[in-house]
Amino acid sequence: PCFTANKPASTPTAAAATAAAPVVVAAKVEEPAQPSVQKMEPQSEDEDGDRAGGQGDIQPVGHDYVEEVRNDDGKVIRFHCKLCECSFNDPNAKDMHLKGRRHRLQYKKKVNPELPVEIKPSNRARKLQESKLKKQKQKAVLKRQRDDEQRWHMEMRRYEEDLYWRRVEEEQMYWGEQRRRMAPPPLMSRPGMPVPPLLSCVRRPDSLDDRHIMAKHSTIYPVEEELQAVQRIVSHSERALKLVSDSLNNSKQPFNPARLLKGVMRVGILAKGLLLRGDRNVELILLTAKKPTISLLKSIAKQLPKELATFSEDQYEVQAHPEEANIVIFSSKEPKMQVTISLTSPLMREDPAAEKDKQKDPPDLLNKKKCLEYLAALRHAKWFQARANGLQSCVIIIRVLRDLCQRVPTWGKIPCWAMELLVEKVISSATGPLSPGEAMRRVLECISTGILLPDGPGLMDPCEKEPTDALESMALQAREDITASAQHALRLLAFRQIHKVLGMESLPASKASARNRKRRRDVSETGEGEGEGKKDKKEEAASA
Repeated sequence: PCFTANKPASTPTAAAATAAAPVVVAAKVEEPAQPSVQKMEPQSEDEDGDRAGGQGDIQPVGHDYVEEVRNDDGKVIRFHCKLCECSFNDPNAKDMHLKGRRHRLQYKKKVNPELPVEIKPSNRARKLQESKLKKQKQKAVLKRQRDDEQRWHMEMRRYEEDLYWRRVEEEQMYWGEQRRRMAPPPLMSRPGMPVPPLLSCVRRPDSLDDRHIMAKHSTIYPVEEELQAVQRIVSHSERALKLVSDSLNNSKQPFNPARLLKGVMRVGILAKGLLLRGDRNVELILLTAKKPTISLLKSIAKQLPKELATFSEDQYEVQAHPEEANIVIFSSKEPKMQVTISLTSPLMREDPAAEKDKQKDPPDLLNKKKCLEYLAALRHAKWFQARANGLQSCVIIIRVLRDLCQRVPTWGKIPCWAMELLVEKVISSATGPLSPGEAMRRVLECISTGILLPDGPGLMDPCEKEPTDALESMALQAREDITASAQHALRLLAFRQIHKVLGMESLPASKASARNRKRRRDVSETGEGEGEGKKDKKEEAASA
């Protein structure tokens, strides 16, 4: 077929100027014409870019160089631009083309050199600029995060000790005010005369036990370099897992956009705030939408090093442990830390009611027992944050007991979760807030009564649906040994030797506490009664 260019009658000069065009176009446009049109359409990307940048202010140029190509029936089937040697079949595409950068550049080159055309950077320059801006933004975000994390660590480092010493100061001020308001006790009091109750029940806030425990706590608390190293490797691991989740999600079919990796949670001593100086291993839980498999674990472990390298210059080693259902990331910088990422899914806790609808498990399913343990660790972390973190002296005592479990093999046999439950129950059951010394004594008293022994009340786990004793994994001999050790430690506290329990040097007693002890001994009723009794015995012996 022979196609002719049909121009409006109002532009005869343009029609005459293009009289020879139909022959060229006819040679180019033969059926099927659709593939050539589809091939040319992507060339309108520049026009789209200009439209996004505000094409509404640009006036179209070179109408006369775009001709209509019609078929035998006189129907317009496409448009052809002689300046740009491109074709398109949409009237809207024609208008966009006349305003586009590509057409305007050709018009400036071949028709009007004075036509203003905005200079557009190359794709490479634009990508370099975008990459530079992105890196600057990431650096600003990371710097702000580091500043926030450092400030948070400094605040948390002082929080517990400030909370305790603030209470000490308030009580000292209160009792000092009460003493000033009271009249001084009589110099010569009759036997049996009651001592004013405010003086007899005064508790020394800065007791020797309190000072020993706080001094021990300051020595076992992680140093700033360790806290920063933990925060750094954990934040990098969490970010890399998010990128792995995005990668796995993008590789799936578009009609199934659900994520396979649902989220990552902090558990263990990291989530509970129980880190000690020298702790090098923290734990994360990676939740999956389906039951986790060995192939999924290996796929994640394979992608993690690549994702870590995209935003961090630190060197990390990634190891997969399918038998343990986890992945371990090791850092290379001192102090060297490691993050254990454990895979699990809520689907591992099978509901008996859904047994009929249960699908067949994959052959390479991860160890079910391990996955259930990881789900329990997640429940433990949530319970601890809700019940124990805000309880005065609770976290301090657990840290001190964790140190005791590491130093003394006898105490190392008590499960960590059982110890945390026990300390929380002992402190929360008190009638009022406890200082560190009082809390430590109360915990040792509870263990000394035999709560760990088989015939004791047990320690129910609040994170399990069925009644479960948190102490069921302890052997009988271990229960008896810890009970006897607690009784011995309680005797040491009674004889003012708590430093032996804590494994530290004894601190000197303050002068104020020595004066308080002497004053209470002088005004005690027992001392006066004993003195009078001795005097009566001497008088009876003389009269005899």
